[in-house]
Amino acid sequence: MYRIVEMGFWHGKRVLVTGGSGFLGSHLIDSLRKHRAEVTAPSHQQYDLVDKDQVVQMYDENPCELVIHLAATVGGIGINREHPGKFFYDNLMMGVQLIEYARRFKIPKFVALGTVCSYPKHTPIPFKEEDLWNGYPEETNAPYGLAKKMMLVQSQAYRQEYKYNSIFLLPVNLYGPRDNFNPDSSHVIPALIKKCVDAVESGASSIEVWGDGSPTREFLYVQDAVDGILLAAEKYEKSEPVNLGSSFEISIKDLVELIAKETGFKGQIKWDTSKPNGQPRRKLDTSKAEREFGFKSTTTFHSGLRKTIDWYRLNSNG
Repeated sequence: MYRIVEMGFWHGKRVLVTGGSGFLGSHLIDSLRKHRAEVTAPSHQQYDLVDKDQVVQMYDENPCELVIHLAATVGGIGINREHPGKFFYDNLMMGVQLIEYARRFKIPKFVALGTVCSYPKHTPIPFKEEDLWNGYPEETNAPYGLAKKMMLVQSQAYRQEYKYNSIFLLPVNLYGPRDNFNPDSSHVIPALIKKCVDAVESGASSIEVWGDGSPTREFLYVQDAVDGILLAAEKYEKSEPVNLGSSFEISIKDLVELIAKETGFKGQIKWDTSKPNGQPRRKLDTSKAEREFGFKSTTTFHSGLRKTIDWYRLNSNG
């Protein structure tokens, strides 16, 4: 669990969280409130963060000492392929304007959440932060990954010119309770959990999975991600990017078989090899986060997966 470095750091601190109604945001807000921060989490209905005037209005109406920017237009491979333009524009404009006007409003610190999708398609394993610019991202989510990476460029440029204190974190794929289980936009773990649990409940004899199962992925349990963000917000004061991950790598094939086992699905797994695999491998070097602000994930993958499956079973309408 998150280690408080200074007992009074969060007590009474005014924190504005974008994307607070999302998966990661809901867990982050829970933790901030436990540490007695004063949290504001405006909804998309209140302020459209793609609109400059509404960003200005949000900062004007919600004075704060720290911004944690989680809001994103995000989803799995399918929806990235369908809406590359929207994913690029929305994420770019949100980041650019939120950082620019945080600086103008003299908000003391800005925490920007990037994405592992920003890394080049063929990055040496494990991904080191210094490899971030050594190639083009995997094509299916490059517009999203590049739009988010512009916050890193902006953060470094603004620290150089304006001495503005912003940091840029690169979380690997997250999972956990309250994840997005909508099959149109979910990521791989919730999508597979839903397929397997629903198949068990309906008596279906098979499930279909994209690709051939060969790619590998690293996953970080959502509460561990929250702990990493809080530690970085409290202790890290540089604009160089930092990975947040678990250092645990698993192939999609092994992942599917594990989820099938944990959910009790005994049917056939059909691989649709006409669909893309996505990036061949993902595994982060997480040593910098531990070195710079003492973060190391503590939730084992099996434990986190069981908690996620249990949550879905309790909260699904199926």
